[in-house]
Amino acid sequence: MITGIGVVAPNGVGVEDFWANVLAGRSGLAPVTRFDATGYPVSQVGAVSDEAESLPNRITVQTDRWTRLAMTATEEALRNAGIGAGGERDFDDYDLAVITASSSGGNEFGQREIERLWSAGPEYVSVYQSIAWFYAATTGQLSIRHGMRGPCGVVVAEQAGGLDALAQSRRMLRTGTKAVVTGGTEAALSPYALVCQSAGGQFTRGEYLPFDVRASGHVPGEGGAILVLEDESSARARGVSEVYGRVAGYAATFDPRPGSGRPGGLLRAITGALADAGLRPSDVDVVFADGAGTRERDAEEAAALAGVFGARGVPVTVPKTMTGRLAAGGASLDVACVLLAMRDGVLPPTVGVTELAHDLDLVSEPRPARVRTALVLARGFGGFNSALVLTR
Repeated sequence: MITGIGVVAPNGVGVEDFWANVLAGRSGLAPVTRFDATGYPVSQVGAVSDEAESLPNRITVQTDRWTRLAMTATEEALRNAGIGAGGERDFDDYDLAVITASSSGGNEFGQREIERLWSAGPEYVSVYQSIAWFYAATTGQLSIRHGMRGPCGVVVAEQAGGLDALAQSRRMLRTGTKAVVTGGTEAALSPYALVCQSAGGQFTRGEYLPFDVRASGHVPGEGGAILVLEDESSARARGVSEVYGRVAGYAATFDPRPGSGRPGGLLRAITGALADAGLRPSDVDVVFADGAGTRERDAEEAAALAGVFGARGVPVTVPKTMTGRLAAGGASLDVACVLLAMRDGVLPPTVGVTELAHDLDLVSEPRPARVRTALVLARGFGGFNSALVLTR
């Protein structure tokens, strides 16, 4: 059961601020302002407001922005779930776990320290460089900050990682852990990080328009969501008043080598997740698509959806058109959107897409709907495919 949500996104910090902006169709995409982006293959990014980093200096000095965004989201998720710190909660430290998704790690921190190394010398490099860049740094910092000593880990699968982290958290609950802080964030908008990402050739200098005839790539963003996943008996025992939804099914596949002639693995991930949930395609009320924003990958996803649901067989939405693709933070933010859609009975829109290249029932404006079952899809660069089924 998911009992807590925390959000830091380009179009809103905090669950309710974010959700209000999503339903209003307000985008968080804007030109790069943190540095001179002339020469970089992007014209806009999804940047999170600096207000999301209200943390003590002793924390900021040893962490990358990616970790600090996760800390902010975790504070909200724990409050939301009614789980306090230390002796103020109904759990033993070893009952609580942390499983996060990571992608590029603490690249902004690393870039700054490399600049110090070359401009001033090794004695000016922060001792925290040894840990702040590391892909498991966020999990470690959250575990330390909140005294969560149960099973801790990190999964690295780019955009698919947010769903994989939830699946790993479900495994931890099945082995006796009572609650898991999970999800993911990203903060890869520094010059070094953008250069690394641009090597994949997936950025657009124009608009991020998945499934549109004008699709030419995606806009990068930062932020994400942290969720509290809890064992049902534990949640009931402590009198949880609000449950946002349940993780009902999951599957992951990996694409074959490009040029092999073999089909991609997304369709198998979808059917596997539905089978794991014991549900049929007709049970699904909405699909939160991966929406890569390139013609080839959009065509692959549209074909997989048609193969399972038929043409226009299910409403499809891509609210990340308002945030950009957030790598490790993207899928968990989609999960947060699903849970809020279930709560409020409304499907969030896909903004900007006006000329569909595929036969999809794309949600272009908020649509009232009873959302009982939702499918979330995420694909990570390099071949990762993950599918998660959530039920009310």
